[in-house]
Amino acid sequence: MKEFINNLKLAWKFSKYQKKRLIFYLFLSLLEIIISLIMPILGAGIIINLTKGAVEQLVLVSMLVFLIEILRNVVSYFESDNIKVINKETSAKLQTELGKSILKLENSVIDKNGSGVFIQRLTKDSYKISGIFFSLNRNLSNIITNLGVLGAIFIMNEKAFLFMLITTFINYLLENKRSSSISREDEKYRESQERASSFISELVRGLRDIKMLNAEKSFLKKFNDINLEANESSYKIEDKQNKFSFLKGLILDLNDLLLIMLLAYLIYAKELETATALIIYNYSGRVSSIVYFIGNFLDVTKDFNLSSKRVFSIIDGNGYNKEKFGNKEITKVKGDFEFENVSFSYDKKNVLENLTFKVNANETVAFVGKSGAGKTTIFNLLCKMYDVKEGTIKIDGIDITELTRESIRRNITIINQNPYIFNLTIRENLKIVKDGLTEKEMVEACRLACLDDFIESLPDKYDTLIGEGGINLSGGQKQRLAIARALIQKTEIILFDEATSALDNETQNKIQKAIENMKSTYTIMIIAHRLSTIINSDRILFLDNGKIEAEGTHEELLKKSKEYKKLYEKELNKIIKTKKNQ
Repeated sequence: MKEFINNLKLAWKFSKYQKKRLIFYLFLSLLEIIISLIMPILGAGIIINLTKGAVEQLVLVSMLVFLIEILRNVVSYFESDNIKVINKETSAKLQTELGKSILKLENSVIDKNGSGVFIQRLTKDSYKISGIFFSLNRNLSNIITNLGVLGAIFIMNEKAFLFMLITTFINYLLENKRSSSISREDEKYRESQERASSFISELVRGLRDIKMLNAEKSFLKKFNDINLEANESSYKIEDKQNKFSFLKGLILDLNDLLLIMLLAYLIYAKELETATALIIYNYSGRVSSIVYFIGNFLDVTKDFNLSSKRVFSIIDGNGYNKEKFGNKEITKVKGDFEFENVSFSYDKKNVLENLTFKVNANETVAFVGKSGAGKTTIFNLLCKMYDVKEGTIKIDGIDITELTRESIRRNITIINQNPYIFNLTIRENLKIVKDGLTEKEMVEACRLACLDDFIESLPDKYDTLIGEGGINLSGGQKQRLAIARALIQKTEIILFDEATSALDNETQNKIQKAIENMKSTYTIMIIAHRLSTIINSDRILFLDNGKIEAEGTHEELLKKSKEYKKLYEKELNKIIKTKKNQ
């Protein structure tokens, strides 16, 4: 119960903005409870008047019941209308806060858990938390109302009351056992749902590649296995529910039989009038439903606790590490940065080892080397997508662990090898990175990225919907759009991670010209397999196994690095062969 109260306090933080509505809702609920307590008494009056043939009293009581039922319907309407708004607003605030927290998680957490964990918690779990006040109120109202009926039976006959009290307690023990058993299975079920959700997300995002690889059968087999696991967990819950329902049905039937026998005995012993016995039997179902609502209440509390644990563990950072930043704020950096004895590993596999280098403001530096040499890792560490294990990274002489999130990411733009393009229009994709983007700024950025001619050829121009993942764009167009986004941000440090890899030679030359135009104005770092794209860099660092094996200009490296020369000659041979085949 302590855990439930603590979780309820956390949920209240997201509902308190609807305080007036909640107070009004609770007032209506109280009114409904009062009505529900009165109705059994009036119902008993109808039965007594019917058996006695008291027509006038019967008509009066019936009219009163009619008026109170109208009042109940009005109360119920406003109650339902209020709780819908409360749930909607609470859910929206909770999901927004959860979304914020997910964006602050360490990338390694996302890599390890997969998207399904967060999709399920953003949707299903947050919804269950937001509905807790309605669920609690509804179940407690019903429990209180039916306890009132039990109190009325006590006034009518103590023996019948004692019998119902004992049977209610026995049924409660059974409900408590059922609820605890289901709760354990529910946790396993949600975990299996997360795995299924993650796989579905992968399947949808990779749909075209799956088709091209002719891998539908293997993916469907894997999908079937994951679904079977999730369905097995669901089956176990349903199976337990059915078994308990069967047992509960038998007990209720036995209770019914024993109650009839008890009432018959009391009538025979002249301890109870037939009309009163009829009233007690008529309301015995209301007493039995106390256990149902108690069971429902137990389910709601356990379900709420589980959902709260899953959601607030992300919001509070318990078990899901969040990115850590410092307090030093830099509005605009100069662009100097350096790595001092930096080491880093992914899952115990060393990627960088004791790496040291410095880049000066407005310098253009390129990184080359074989795949897995650690080039992209350098960019990820500089943007603080991951934390260094050993060593220090500095921007303008300040350790990045001391800087705020904004100081780092507001001043660095990274253009990835496979940029993610949102399922929005071209205009909306560009506006994402800058509020109040003007038409002139947008057009100029697209011109520099060599994308303006393509956009102008489209029927809807900048208002063209791109499609999920930029499916309506070619690889080169996606990368040029990503470059346009970077140019709009106007950060002091621009990182190109294979940003020209999907471009044809003509477009690549245009992009090269754009990069040349940015030289001496921005600090530019480039990762490239095509050495032709970086030969004009101020410096080139040749990496191998996480270490800098050589550095210098293109001409210097050709003279002093055999590996670099070998890569360059290999690329030249490819170009010569391509030209011969054309």
